[in-house]
Amino acid sequence: MTPFTVLVTDDDQDIRDGIEIYLKNEGYRVLKASNGEEALELLAVHEVHVMILDVMMPKMDGISATFKIREARNIPIIMLSAKAEDSDKIHGLSVGADDYVTKPFHPMELIARVKSQLRRYVKLGTYQEKAQQIEVDGLSLDREAKEVTLHGETVKLTPIEFKITELLMVHAGRVFSINDIYERVWNEPAYNAENIVAVHIRKIREKIEADPKNPRYVKVVWGIGYKIEK
Repeated sequence: MTPFTVLVTDDDQDIRDGIEIYLKNEGYRVLKASNGEEALELLAVHEVHVMILDVMMPKMDGISATFKIREARNIPIIMLSAKAEDSDKIHGLSVGADDYVTKPFHPMELIARVKSQLRRYVKLGTYQEKAQQIEVDGLSLDREAKEVTLHGETVKLTPIEFKITELLMVHAGRVFSINDIYERVWNEPAYNAENIVAVHIRKIREKIEADPKNPRYVKVVWGIGYKIEK
């Protein structure tokens, strides 16, 4: 089996090289870049399955690079930053990152997060239901192609946004609490999940709702959670 490829982007060579050692020990192929511009150049010519992307870099920072990547790709992005404030994490997630790791970090924690992102990105049929095509009033989800369309137009979702949408559409009519969504989608115990889930719900609404403030699809059930109507 061809190994999965991880693109590590950080302006600190020691960090790049250290992450590379751990990734290669786990059997991953590793590409390295020192800034966002180099990362985009590598993405143009290589198949990449997960990105590890530092926020603060010269030439093009991680936020700007994420914006560019999300214009055409939905590969998982794990953002690295020395900033530990919740507002910084929320900002990183809101621009399209799927996970956020604060420096300094334990290398094996980062490896675990890479594996978690790969499981969500590559594995098909995470939930027990077998239907590959799901439709709710013009909103269609193809679980095999990992594609969402709205009245025939493709909607570009990140892997996390896709999994949240998939969860709600597969169980249309069922209300999921914030913790339920986090634990099912992130596959780990919920901790301070409210802001993280809310950011992704807001981004999904911006992409599929004609009026995000008066949503047709992703409804909030106050005090309980979220659902998509049948």
